Amino acid sequence: MSTVEKVDKNVVSFEFSVTAEEFEKAVDRAYRKNVGKINIQGFRRGKAPRKIIEKYYGAEIFYEDAINIVLPDAYDKAVEENGIFPVDQPEIDIKGEIDKDKGVTFTAKVTVKPEFELGEYKGVKAKKVTSRILKKDVEAEIEKMRERNSRTVPVEDRAVENGDIVNIDYEGFTDGVAFDGGKGEGFDLTIGSGQFIPGFEEQLIGKNIGEDVELNVTFPEEYHAEELKGKPAVFKVKINSAKVKELPELDDEFAKDVSEFDTLEELKADVKEKLSKAGKEKAAHETEENVVKAVCDATEIDIPEAMINSQIDKMLRDFDMQMRYQGLNLEQYMKYTGMTIDSMREQFKEDAAKNVKTSLILEKVCETEGIDASEEDVNKEYETMAEQNGMKVEDVRKYVGEDDVKERIKAQNTIKFLVDNADFK
Repeated sequence: MSTVEKVDKNVVSFEFSVTAEEFEKAVDRAYRKNVGKINIQGFRRGKAPRKIIEKYYGAEIFYEDAINIVLPDAYDKAVEENGIFPVDQPEIDIKGEIDKDKGVTFTAKVTVKPEFELGEYKGVKAKKVTSRILKKDVEAEIEKMRERNSRTVPVEDRAVENGDIVNIDYEGFTDGVAFDGGKGEGFDLTIGSGQFIPGFEEQLIGKNIGEDVELNVTFPEEYHAEELKGKPAVFKVKINSAKVKELPELDDEFAKDVSEFDTLEELKADVKEKLSKAGKEKAAHETEENVVKAVCDATEIDIPEAMINSQIDKMLRDFDMQMRYQGLNLEQYMKYTGMTIDSMREQFKEDAAKNVKTSLILEKVCETEGIDASEEDVNKEYETMAEQNGMKVEDVRKYVGEDDVKERIKAQNTIKFLVDNADFK
């Protein structure tokens, strides 16, 4: 074990060595790795003894590969022995000349996890979020179910009304000249949806199917197209057809059609129970966020840029995966939005810093309070993951390591500890 010196903010340096015996083994492995590539007169390729090769080319011929062989394990061992927690790739140099009879000594400089003192974390003042499901919430959810199970029927014997879905051809003009993007054919527009600029949809109410109409409107001052902001316009519109959404009757038959229940009252009770469960989970999550934020606000940490950059890398990978689920990738997304990788990294930077700070604080609270994950907790978590993914527990264990599961549980238990000890008065 060598002396660890702090050379800069969150940067330390230290020395570590490999013995002559360890280095000799590495040199021999380097020889066996390369002998097949070396030609020595009088020997078949791959058959020249190591000493002969070293005599021709010098003992140093295998040193570079030997260093690459021996260095990773030696560095990891030194980091563990010295209790160092690197957060970035180290800068490593060889100290002095390589003497295979004395071994090799290295110097390393690396960015490490920041040292910090926890602020107040027990008894922090925070807002407790509660949830209460009202009758109108249940009715709104039932109404959504009616909407999802609605059908559309043609309108033939009356004029257009609010809520109708009209199929139209249209073209817009300003100062008598058609403008770009102002033309459409066979477009379905729900009257009252606010899809078009103010005044457009309202003027179609009372008009007849098959009718050609002219609508006078004014573009909003905050309209996205600069050349149209605040300008009066005329739209020539042909009403091709109209449909109306027909909702099912709200009765026991509706309940039977859309659920496993026989009566509407049973369906409403089930909807209320599910909304209540979701509401409580959401309230608990928001309460946890409030407590964790209060704890984080009470602690100052000088976070290394390397940790923030590493978190940004992870967030970009996650975002790219989300885009791929939607049939895009990160490169295509940037092309469509006009963003660059630098602008995206900048966009993620603030959240990345918050995530790193939160992780460091939870880790320190966990360590300080001796919070752990029991075997029962781990097994239960595996069962939950298996159920959520429709897999067998033994298969989940193959893909997700136990250490990762333990860390997740310890983080959850730490948050629970903070909530249990928070002051919600």
